[in-house]
Amino acid sequence: MSRLSFTLAIVLGLAVAGCDRGASDAAQESSASPAPTGRIDASEAGALMPAANVTDPQGRVLNLGALQGTPVLVNLWATWCAPCVKEMPLLDDLAGDYEGRLRVLTISQDMQGAEKVEPFFAQAGYAMLEPWMDPQNELGFAIGGGVMPTTVLYDAIGQEVWRVQGDYDWSSEEARAAIDAAIAE
Repeated sequence: MSRLSFTLAIVLGLAVAGCDRGASDAAQESSASPAPTGRIDASEAGALMPAANVTDPQGRVLNLGALQGTPVLVNLWATWCAPCVKEMPLLDDLAGDYEGRLRVLTISQDMQGAEKVEPFFAQAGYAMLEPWMDPQNELGFAIGGGVMPTTVLYDAIGQEVWRVQGDYDWSSEEARAAIDAAIAE
């Protein structure tokens, strides 16, 4: 009798456990980051630029929180990221075109730091970009998103204007118009 009771209890338990308690008609919200869009997104406008330190291959330190007075375009990239590498010449041209009106900072997220970044810059021969690095990815975490490339435009007082996650054509009329409008304010 006890064997039959035990078997019935297990069968009943499995039947109850397998019941569908009613699926929700509404889709569940996802906490996952949205896919990179390659479009300008102003949803984070007003956020302050993180006061993170970045370094160059010679060990000089730049505190981003101290950059005020000129708008800053911060680009998070890595040598292993194909869309990032594709953007670099466009960002170099952009930095030249906006020299004195916009500072363009490309900040590598390569964990190997100068070991990867210095040869990359030497081979590319950029005229305007400087090899800044954040090998601990502190800036990447502070800005959020976890997508590369991520580029954020900050105004002259250090507040976010807009950002782009994913591949973007920095030579496009849309990009130039958005930058012009932001730095004119």
